[in-house]
Amino acid sequence: MKKYYLMAPGPTPVPPSVLLAMAQPMIHHRTAEYEGLFTEVRAGLKRLFQTTREVIPFVSSGTGSMEAAVVNTLSAGDTVLGLRAGKFGERWEEICRAYGVTVVPMAAPFGQTVSAETVAEALRSHPEARAVLMQHSESSTGVLHDVQGIAAATRGTPAILIVDAVSSLGIADLRLDEWGVDLVVAGSQKGLMLPPGLSFCALSEKAWGHVTASRLPRYYFDLAAEGKSVAKNEAHFTPAVSIMLGLREVLRMLDAEGLPNVFRRHERLARATRAGVEALGLELFAKASPSPALTAVVAPPGMNSEKVLAAYSASHNITIAGGQGEMKGRVFRLGHMGYVGDFDVITALSALEQVLHELGHPVDFGAAVRAAQKVFAERA
Repeated sequence: MKKYYLMAPGPTPVPPSVLLAMAQPMIHHRTAEYEGLFTEVRAGLKRLFQTTREVIPFVSSGTGSMEAAVVNTLSAGDTVLGLRAGKFGERWEEICRAYGVTVVPMAAPFGQTVSAETVAEALRSHPEARAVLMQHSESSTGVLHDVQGIAAATRGTPAILIVDAVSSLGIADLRLDEWGVDLVVAGSQKGLMLPPGLSFCALSEKAWGHVTASRLPRYYFDLAAEGKSVAKNEAHFTPAVSIMLGLREVLRMLDAEGLPNVFRRHERLARATRAGVEALGLELFAKASPSPALTAVVAPPGMNSEKVLAAYSASHNITIAGGQGEMKGRVFRLGHMGYVGDFDVITALSALEQVLHELGHPVDFGAAVRAAQKVFAERA
């Protein structure tokens, strides 16, 4: 028997205490017990999103809240600017096209980022733009984009800044109120250490003004209707009760650790992973500002990265992730977000040494582990 390890960039491992919380007997969502649960969750979500405004949950994957962000703030025929530097940047474009919204792409090669100066220039060239859409952590490439700088570029224009933080919330610092971000969407299955099934939207006052003006159709993903229900401390439709019980436990865990410590922990895990990968002579795919959520690695010359995934699974019972779209076969991705510690990284890197050897690539055994251990031995 081989112990199973989940080292993909989502879904991520769920802590035992969270699993136990979700295993509690079902409660009804129109009871005082659920109201008490939701009161605590609402307060915890505000701290997590670093906002004084309500955070609206939906029963969906993160893509559901991406769609909610589009249909609630835009209208058919509107123009938006879309940061395209990875697979999930392309997803923003796909959602907008489905609803008749015109996207002006701000493109960078996968593995790179788009500067705040480029966004500012695009906004000057397209004063009609109603929104700027971007990822914070682009999990397909392992790049962390400059939300703070782009928020500064967007502020003072009619456009709102909409940020996909599915793979950065609870992993990298994202100050919704302080930075002037207008709409943040997130999901449950990455930094929040939960099963897939919950997504979230948090809106600024400026974004709520766009909601009032929007003319796109929506029914389930109706932020105005959901916002009224949240303000009354209730759900508009049936919530994912068991996952909400888990979310309460997660928020307690994050509060106990403290957000600054959570961010430092993820950055440390990421630095150790990158050091281990590079010690094996491998190339990081992210050329600018690597994300603390995951590490994207270029497969050795002549090696299909899908073989790396298969060997991880067959030889070690470890699940990692491959490349998406044009990166398929070129890149493999190691997750280190959420319920992950030092020895999970050591395990993944040790397995990488063995996988590369199994696939015929020369390996200096112990090099990756040694490099990671040196990072872990540092004292802040």
